[in-house]
Amino acid sequence: MELRDANALLEPGYLGLESGFRRLPDGQLHVAAWTTMPGCRGAMVGWWFGFLETTEQYKWWHPRDHVWCEWKGERGTGRYVGGEHHVHEYIGGELQKLRIRFCEPDDYLDASRFEEAGVTAAVCARVGLLDAPVWAGHLIHLCRDTDYGCEMRSRFWLGDLDPVDLAPDAAAREGLFPDRTGAGLLAHCHEEMSYLAGFLPELYAKSQVDSDGERTAAARERR
Repeated sequence: MELRDANALLEPGYLGLESGFRRLPDGQLHVAAWTTMPGCRGAMVGWWFGFLETTEQYKWWHPRDHVWCEWKGERGTGRYVGGEHHVHEYIGGELQKLRIRFCEPDDYLDASRFEEAGVTAAVCARVGLLDAPVWAGHLIHLCRDTDYGCEMRSRFWLGDLDPVDLAPDAAAREGLFPDRTGAGLLAHCHEEMSYLAGFLPELYAKSQVDSDGERTAAARERR
């Protein structure tokens, strides 16, 4: 699936590729990962991206592959769009140093269709290199709530480079992102979202209790 066709994710049911990777005609690598997240809701996933900040928290998400992170941009308000997550992480056994700039879902998808499509979270971002002024790919994480929690359908497009002259043709893009990258990213994404599902419901519930306590204390001070 080409990035321009991403609205196909808003159709009922599932697509032909939900877990795997394919080479696109222009040489880009398209990766799809599908993860069940028992006990979670899309609202929790959206909250997590607005909450995550420290390396310690980042390692909860994948204790083996996640090494270091920092956040550039707004924190403490629940917003993450417009911010950048700078990370060091292993994907397919290779250390990657990346920056992930979060975008409005409307940049990729028809957000007016989310309610009808049952989309309860949409996390979208441009992905690039941390140590060089290069953008290299895109990601979309979509959640739909289910009777057991929620499902996450993740999509990555690797090889849409800026500056474009770094990979001017299909052969160059395939050389930069070989098939082993797709296999590594597929495994990494499924693993990290499974780890997230393991602790997110409890963490989210605690955050709501803490928030209620803060609101109660503030109300007392006003009286």
